[in-house]
Amino acid sequence: MKNTKTYFGLALLAITGTILVAADHIDAPSTTGTSADIADFYAFEPSTGSDNTVFIVDLQSNVLPDLAYGTFDENVLTEINIDLDGDLVEDQVIQAIPRDGVMYFFGPVTPSQKGLDSQVLVGAPLGSVEISSTTAKTTTTASGVKLFAGPRQDAFFFDFFQFNKVLTATPEGFLAPGDASDTFDGANTMSIVIEIPNAMLGTPTATNALGVVVYKTWVTSNIKQ
Repeated sequence: MKNTKTYFGLALLAITGTILVAADHIDAPSTTGTSADIADFYAFEPSTGSDNTVFIVDLQSNVLPDLAYGTFDENVLTEINIDLDGDLVEDQVIQAIPRDGVMYFFGPVTPSQKGLDSQVLVGAPLGSVEISSTTAKTTTTASGVKLFAGPRQDAFFFDFFQFNKVLTATPEGFLAPGDASDTFDGANTMSIVIEIPNAMLGTPTATNALGVVVYKTWVTSNIKQ
């Protein structure tokens, strides 16, 4: 696998040790329908007091349940950026890129270049996992990193059609609580999941508004030039 110059960064979310979620379904027209379209980003401790962090990136949300599962685009590099010192510049990155039915992971490592341009960091392999289809397949590396890539049920609840009625001022566009329908029920995203020991991420010094030391992270999708 050669180094690949990439571009086009998308989506941002800062996190603390508790779960935070960003949802951004089909809001980027140039990436809709591809795995460059970031739908959700989750980061959390798998259990209270755990020494691990879980990152989940959901890509390419299919809005209607009858649409087929998507695929990972081999021209798209997904990059989780980790800021340790609070300057909102990535100090460590974890990368994921698919090839021939396998998702390859690299990092965490200081990137050779920062910002929206990236290169596949082939000198820092983290592990790989076969991309799942109907049966979930996972890999646990010798360093204790757990990896998954494949379709998962979309966790986002949203009444897309009723929302459009509200936007167009259709009479009775707003519904009473409990009457909404989940447009995403039965739909899926293409998910990338990493559970990794915190010791591999580096020691953060950044703090949040409560003064708690945190990792600040965001995810970008990068398209090959």
